[in-house]
Amino acid sequence: MIEDQEAVARALTIALRLAGHRVEVAPAPIEAYSLLARRRFDAILLDLNFAPGETDGAAGLACLSRLLADDPAACVLVITAHSGVRIAVEAMRAGARDFVMKPWRNAELAAKVEQAIARAPGAPAVAAPGRAFTAPPEETPRLLGESAAMRELRAVIARVAPTRAGVTLFGPSGSGRTLAARALHARSGDPAPAGLVDLRDPTAWERLGTSASVILRHADRLDAVAQARLLERLGSGPRCLAVVDRPDALTPALRRRLATVELAMPPLAARGDDAVLLARHFVQAAAERFGRAPVALSAAAEQLVRETRWPDEVRGLALVVERAVLLAEGPVIDHAALAPAGPPGLTVAPPSADLAATERAVIAAALRAARHNVTHAAAALGLSRAALYRRMARHGL
Repeated sequence: MIEDQEAVARALTIALRLAGHRVEVAPAPIEAYSLLARRRFDAILLDLNFAPGETDGAAGLACLSRLLADDPAACVLVITAHSGVRIAVEAMRAGARDFVMKPWRNAELAAKVEQAIARAPGAPAVAAPGRAFTAPPEETPRLLGESAAMRELRAVIARVAPTRAGVTLFGPSGSGRTLAARALHARSGDPAPAGLVDLRDPTAWERLGTSASVILRHADRLDAVAQARLLERLGSGPRCLAVVDRPDALTPALRRRLATVELAMPPLAARGDDAVLLARHFVQAAAERFGRAPVALSAAAEQLVRETRWPDEVRGLALVVERAVLLAEGPVIDHAALAPAGPPGLTVAPPSADLAATERAVIAAALRAARHNVTHAAAALGLSRAALYRRMARHGL
């Protein structure tokens, strides 16, 4: 359920639980995208307005578009007041399965949800424009991020996915190139999973002819002879989604076959606050996977995430966050827990001047925001008063 009004969310949750359903609530679309990336749901209840006084439904319709772009088979029901029937009809035309009117009757609500789930399309008889396909039910890879670079990447994927064009994805290792290839295939209309072939493994070449679509890794690391052999082996057969470090390392003939469209994955440093959004997502995912109590990043930790250039990009950030969650001893992860851990017995070098300056700036900003109330500033930073006093002394604050 994506609903920002706590009372409405609570009432809807009670009604659906009484009908035998399990319900999870996201108060805004960003939290919903993270939740949906961690697990699949039978249905999504979507409010159409997320700000006080908002009635045009624009935010909800934009969220609906994103949900269906990520997973065209998603079962979405929109929630609207009686005055919002026109917007609900617009949402239905955009791909929502049904709508729920406020105020609702509990029995009718449960019935609508169950009927919408039962109508799950294998291949819808009538689809919204550009959505005449369904993603494989077991695979709904999602590209998280609200930066301009990620919005543009998702838009290009939406345009290219329904075609049979070869697509090559490149960029820094760890930036999500293979995930983007899987997302592209999931929106392609091919109901079968794409084969994943690491071309460095000679035995993997045997899988080249077994799928209508294939994700090829490391074609640019083959020599010219091997690239020519790959081109001959592919012929005009499968649709190819290639993951490479450098498209210009492909021979011209192979590049023409694999790279009708070339998509660059943006480095994390070019994605602004996406790093913090991803770190929060990794915290929640790791807590669930390791069976830990819910934890959160302190303001200082988020500032560190925002300003650090992470080795191995998104994959490196995920590893550091997962380690911090696993070793966390309380409900808050401070910035010190995100420092890379060295082998036992080694002396960890003192923080660099840049990191020390960052910590000082974060503490100073927290103190200003709290009007120099140390108790409030410590709470905002996820520190005890004594720990904050020690840091203030160290930085001359």
